[in-house]
Amino acid sequence: MPSLRTRARSIALCLSLSSPLFAAHAAASESKIAIVDVQHAVMATEDGIRAQATLKKVFDRRQADLDAKQTELAKARDDIEKQSRVLSREALQKRMENWQQRMIKLQTDFVEYNKELQKRQAELTSPIIRKMMETIARLAKKNGYEAVLDKQAAPYVRPDLDLTEQVIQLYNTGGGGDSGGEEKKPEKK
Repeated sequence: MPSLRTRARSIALCLSLSSPLFAAHAAASESKIAIVDVQHAVMATEDGIRAQATLKKVFDRRQADLDAKQTELAKARDDIEKQSRVLSREALQKRMENWQQRMIKLQTDFVEYNKELQKRQAELTSPIIRKMMETIARLAKKNGYEAVLDKQAAPYVRPDLDLTEQVIQLYNTGGGGDSGGEEKKPEKK
């Protein structure tokens, strides 16, 4: 049976080894972490809503153009099918080749429209995202948050750690920096 002195040393050794763990745990429990649903926040701001409206106009116009071309091609295909019994093999072949070329053109246009839409979306949202990041940083510094994570990166978050609505409100009231993305020039005295 170990002596009282040996037990005291063992306890002292355990306490000395565990105290850094307690300190680390205490420091970690004092850390302030928050979450922001950045994508939702960007789209829920006044600037984001305007950007969505602009993108919708562009998309709707392009979609109407693509729909008209697709309807035209469907009619042409039906016409080819109806006339397939009366047309010569060469004439039918020419019409089919023409239809296929137009279909390829439609598919190419669709890909180009999508690229254009993505580019336009990036142009419209980049300044909003930049201002949103400034807003989040300002709110984090003001409230002493050590980290603010995107909600998409966290599988679970307590609802009270979500700052999304605060960030949207701060952004909309101009608390996130300048809205034009331009640097403010110092005033000359």
